[in-house]
Amino acid sequence: EVQLVESGGGLVQTGGSLRLSCAASGFDLHEYAIGWFRQAPGKEREGVSCISLSDGCSGSRTNYSDSVKGRFTISSDNARNTAYLQMNSLKPEDTAVYSCAAVYWGLGDWTRAGLYDYWGQGTQVTVSS
Repeated sequence: EVQLVESGGGLVQTGGSLRLSCAASGFDLHEYAIGWFRQAPGKEREGVSCISLSDGCSGSRTNYSDSVKGRFTISSDNARNTAYLQMNSLKPEDTAVYSCAAVYWGLGDWTRAGLYDYWGQGTQVTVSS
């Protein structure tokens, strides 16, 4: 059974850090691009970051939205079949449900959420001011 399970969300103060994990089962992570998305109440889903060993994140191995560039770092551990999102210098506007998603090989536009094959259930990140 294909599954993505996120963990690591929680409540943190402004300026704090969290590391989200996305554990994959039922498929090999290295054959897929993994995207992290977030959705805040009343807002559209936003692509946060992407990682792909085959440069499937819009032609790059990693990619980030402008809103998180320089603060968030995406990585993956193929031995653990897990992707991570290290989030530093968190701001209240980072508050959202964060979900990881997988798409086979990658996408020309990694932010197109509708093209991903598999999704996790999401984890809540709340940043207090």
